[in-house]
Amino acid sequence: MAELIIIIVAVVVVVGGGGTTLFLRSRRGAPPALDRGAGRDAAATTEAGPASATTTAERGEAATAPPLEPDVAAPPARTAPPAEKPPPSAGRLVRLRSRLARSQSALGGALLGLLSSDRLDEQTWEEVEDTLITADMGVAPARQLVDELRTDVKVEGTRDPESVRSLLRTLLLEQVGTDMDRSLHTARHGDRPAVVLVVGVNGTGKTTTVGKLARVLIGDGQTVLLGAADTFRAAAADQLQTWGDRVGAQTIRSDREGADPASVAFDAVNAGIERGVDVVIVDTAGRLHTKTGLMDELGKIKRVISRHATVDEVLLVLDATTGQNGLRQARVFAEVVDVTGVVLTKLDGTAKGGIVVAVQRELGVPVKLVGLGEGPDDLAPFEPEAFVDAIIGT
Repeated sequence: MAELIIIIVAVVVVVGGGGTTLFLRSRRGAPPALDRGAGRDAAATTEAGPASATTTAERGEAATAPPLEPDVAAPPARTAPPAEKPPPSAGRLVRLRSRLARSQSALGGALLGLLSSDRLDEQTWEEVEDTLITADMGVAPARQLVDELRTDVKVEGTRDPESVRSLLRTLLLEQVGTDMDRSLHTARHGDRPAVVLVVGVNGTGKTTTVGKLARVLIGDGQTVLLGAADTFRAAAADQLQTWGDRVGAQTIRSDREGADPASVAFDAVNAGIERGVDVVIVDTAGRLHTKTGLMDELGKIKRVISRHATVDEVLLVLDATTGQNGLRQARVFAEVVDVTGVVLTKLDGTAKGGIVVAVQRELGVPVKLVGLGEGPDDLAPFEPEAFVDAIIGT
């Protein structure tokens, strides 16, 4: 009998010790897995089963008793809203032209007013050039346009408003460029997705642009996965996941703030391969173009991605209101990661549409997308004709 009592006490001590360990782990909490839904399921299985068995043994209750709640309640499961169906990208800029025209018409109105005046003397032509430079077109392209326009007006021998508008439209289209490839290269490579890397300085609306770009691509019938490689801004991953949830795009993120961005980008590309999506869009942390270490890190992100997939697009997000400072930023980014296209945000809030010409000349790459408002579908593929028509009011 004494031996039986000793055995029972030993069993209770062993089981009780295990219960203490599980309680401490429960208090600490386990980090969520990369797949947030799977992480919650695994955590629930690990904690709820053993913790319940320990509590039953301590209370001396039958094994069939219902399990008790764990000491620390698990967070409620995140329920994503029903996915929206965004509109296709075709014709977006035309639909948004009135919004663009409200800000750009000041530029067109000033030019047409000067060119339609009774006297087109040297001072008037200088004012035309100054107007273009003020609109951030840049000195060289502004001077070239004025010289060509001056010649055409002299040859035509007219200052009729419609004739002047037609001449101005032709020359502006030449400056903006109608023969540049502005398509987004987002076609799959066999069993591998296309990869779009989005870069830029702080405050340009980069993460928002990534979310809006996902909407553009999904609206055109593609499947998208987002990589939250901005691990330095606490809310960046949450913000990106919210955008993704709205349109049914999966998001790969780290469970640890300050994690290696290149590792997150690598995981996102691998997940895109495994899940068979069409496009992986990688959001990166905003960084000052003057910070060498951060720029080197950006180069590392691209190199790491390139080990498993082709980086098809490197989109540089620029704030259209920053003007010439934006050009200085663009130069450095282009040197580090070989920019393939530019996204101009806040173009609806400035009359300085000449930045389109200036940035293309500076980088030798096209403006591919423009942001024209705060709405989720206000990111549009750039169309030169619609842009110029908005400027000159046709």
